[in-house]
Amino acid sequence: MGILKRKLVIYLFLLIGLCANAQETPKLVIEELDFPDSLISIAPDSLAMPAIPDSLALPADSLLTDTLQTEAKEKKPVLDATINYNAQDSIIVALDGKKVYMYKGGVVTYENIELTADYIILDLNTKEVYAEGLPDSTGVMQGNPIFKDGTDEFECKTLRYNFKSQKGIIQDVKTEQGEGYVHSERTKKVSKDAFILKNGKYTTCDADHPHFYLKMTKAKVISNKKIITGPAYMVLEDFPIYFPILPFGFFPNSPSYSSGIIIPSYGEENSRGFFLREGGYYWAASEYFDVTLKGDIYSKGSWGTYFSSNYRKRYKFNGSVNIKYNVNKYSEEGLPDYSRSPGFSIQWTHSQDSKANPYQTFSASVNMSTSSYDKQNSYNVYSYLNSQKSSSISYSKKWENSPFNMSVNFRHSQNSSDSTMTISFPEMTFSMSKIYPFKSKNHVGKTRFWEKISIGYTGNIKNSITAREDSILQMSLVKDWQNGWQHSIPITLPSFNLLKYINMSPSFTYKERWYTNEVQSKYIFNHVTGEEMILKDTIYGFKRNYEYSYSLSASTNIYGMYLIKNPNSRIKAIRHKMTPTMSFSYRPDFGDPKYGFWDSYVDAKGKIKYFNRFQNGVFGSTSRGESGAISFGLSNNIEAKMAARTDTISSTNTEGGEKSDDKYTKVKILENLSFSGSYNLVADSLNLSNIAIRGRTTIKGISINFGGTLNPYLTDTTGDVTINQYAWNHRSGLAKLGRLTNANLSFGLSFKSKDKKGGNKGGTGGGQPGQGPQSSGQPDTGFDEFGQPLPVLMMTGPQYYDFSIPWEFRMDYTMSYSKSNPFESATINQSVNFNGRLSLTDKWNMTMTTNFDIQAKEFSFTTFNISRSLHCWSMSFNFVPFGDRKSYSFSLNASSSMLKDLKIDKNKSWYDN
Repeated sequence: MGILKRKLVIYLFLLIGLCANAQETPKLVIEELDFPDSLISIAPDSLAMPAIPDSLALPADSLLTDTLQTEAKEKKPVLDATINYNAQDSIIVALDGKKVYMYKGGVVTYENIELTADYIILDLNTKEVYAEGLPDSTGVMQGNPIFKDGTDEFECKTLRYNFKSQKGIIQDVKTEQGEGYVHSERTKKVSKDAFILKNGKYTTCDADHPHFYLKMTKAKVISNKKIITGPAYMVLEDFPIYFPILPFGFFPNSPSYSSGIIIPSYGEENSRGFFLREGGYYWAASEYFDVTLKGDIYSKGSWGTYFSSNYRKRYKFNGSVNIKYNVNKYSEEGLPDYSRSPGFSIQWTHSQDSKANPYQTFSASVNMSTSSYDKQNSYNVYSYLNSQKSSSISYSKKWENSPFNMSVNFRHSQNSSDSTMTISFPEMTFSMSKIYPFKSKNHVGKTRFWEKISIGYTGNIKNSITAREDSILQMSLVKDWQNGWQHSIPITLPSFNLLKYINMSPSFTYKERWYTNEVQSKYIFNHVTGEEMILKDTIYGFKRNYEYSYSLSASTNIYGMYLIKNPNSRIKAIRHKMTPTMSFSYRPDFGDPKYGFWDSYVDAKGKIKYFNRFQNGVFGSTSRGESGAISFGLSNNIEAKMAARTDTISSTNTEGGEKSDDKYTKVKILENLSFSGSYNLVADSLNLSNIAIRGRTTIKGISINFGGTLNPYLTDTTGDVTINQYAWNHRSGLAKLGRLTNANLSFGLSFKSKDKKGGNKGGTGGGQPGQGPQSSGQPDTGFDEFGQPLPVLMMTGPQYYDFSIPWEFRMDYTMSYSKSNPFESATINQSVNFNGRLSLTDKWNMTMTTNFDIQAKEFSFTTFNISRSLHCWSMSFNFVPFGDRKSYSFSLNASSSMLKDLKIDKNKSWYDN
């Protein structure tokens, strides 16, 4: 009986334990499914966790346990990652382990989400988080919530967010969307990337209280995609502008570029009428290129179209293409003053990455247009003033481990003043760098004379034409285009020293030209009318001419030094450096009939006239007359050696009080003064050439350039013919040097403001205590320590401004003198160019450019520009007061490119002149 009672008691205990285990175990499994292990491990109170029964109370083959474990494996967890949290001050966990309180610098992270705030409540049961700031000792809220989700980030006043549903309620939020900002008092986050707000603000102003914004009654924001609004209106400086009201709005805010419509600008011109200008479509074709199509339309019939594209392939190449075509119509068709003026412009730039291929490159810089295009369609004054344009497309190749390289070019140049254009295509160059054909491969000992002989080669192929732009495409390729092939073979002989100090360099040069035609001239005299006529006939076929010359050049340097004897003089010495050069060259007379390069005829007066058979050659031709010329030149440089100015401390030895060694500086007195000319030994008369003079120096920071040409011979009584009489034999004084036929002088002055040491730059200071003369930390009363009133500019109160105005001013003077005929008046041209910049404050900027013609006593093209930065807005005023481009324009517009059409324009076009 006792044994039976003991078995019954044990059975009851086992039954009670099994029932308790069956009730508690499911609760434990659900807790593990709802929260990650890390969340369970944070509860410090073990009483908050359900007790785990003794394993002995659970039979190993319990069917109930196996069933619960199977269900636990099949059910997925609510959160995909661990929620981590931390705080700088303290972390408090509720007794039930379901809520965590964080103070000062709290941080909660989950996957890509990061939340920081000074006060955070994390509910582990509902997976929600609440965050806000805390007031400091003065009552100012600090540590407001900052929410980051990947690249998205915003700051708010309070935040309630659920990690499971990714929804939340946000108060007083400011978030950046593309180039704009969205402000909202109350926002609902409805998904990972979408927000819904009411009575929000959209602006491109980054100030906490924006200067302007679009008041949105309701809106939906999809991060990094778009903003869609309901009825909205503009607010400027807190003043609402209800009309016009926008019934709806769409603002793209994608971080990557996307396609879209380009809104045109509008206006009116007297000559072309009302217009819509530069409207069109932008196509974001791919990551490698884009396309922009725009157009202009005018109410009086003018129109224009534009195509542009940018392209880039990383580590390969990049470039851009711009093609413009305009048709301008003036007056009415059928009237005498009606005109139609079409014009086009092509711009193309292409550059190859230097790492793409070191042995071959391709580049392009094309700027081509009709001469009328920039005059009639350019809104840029500098394009209007520029009358010269040029283009180049080049391909080059270098053969590895060889001296050979090749280049192929397309070249273009044009002058919009006379509408002439020059095109060269193809233009090829094949060259061989200098080689030493007689140099031994296995060199031993001293280099021999013949091993120093070098030879090179350059071959040029050119096909070119020069004509007016309206007829250049109609020219015949055979008859009108000039083409040829020129070979140049320079041979350099070994240089040597003569008398140790004179460097002698002999050389030989051979040139040959191949052409496809030559010109024959025939003289005809009409005895009846007395007319002289020269008939020219072009003979086609393979033709060649050549020339060669010998030369020997010598150069050396001569130094002279003058030492100053006065020990107190800062100038210690003056050095004069002279570089004389002299060369002798000989070239035969290739006008001799045996060469066949020149021909002649006898006119009615019995004089022999010579003409060149290759006068139309693209590379020119050989000249007549034998030449055995001695060329000479002399270059001078004068410098002074001066002791640098030093103060008492730096020039005194602290131990013995003796003066330390001076530091010297070189001062250029005359940077360069050169003379050059030549004397032909074999000419029968006028052996001496003109003497060219060039000089350059700097005085007090002013760079001065000057030059001139002296003709050593006199002229006949008409002044048109030079006679073989030297000026120094018949003139006195400076006139003995020769006739000054032309001269030039130019210099420039540049001035700019100096920055205050330790102060503000450019008018950015003022109004801050501790920055003025009374920076002792005492309150600014307007009186000094003796009770006397301070000058106005010395007061440092906030009502005064420190006008440290940065400015720049430059003046350039140019003068040219020309007098080829001594019996006629000289032609003198003088002009002064002025340009300057002035910044009244760091926001205001003014510039001016003008040119004054001293001879004409009038100003040429003049512009004034004033701009003002208004934080999120900008204002500009451009004014051309006189001339063909007389005009003005005023613009007030939002600085952001997204709202570039939000602007006010007022202008008077130069088309109306």
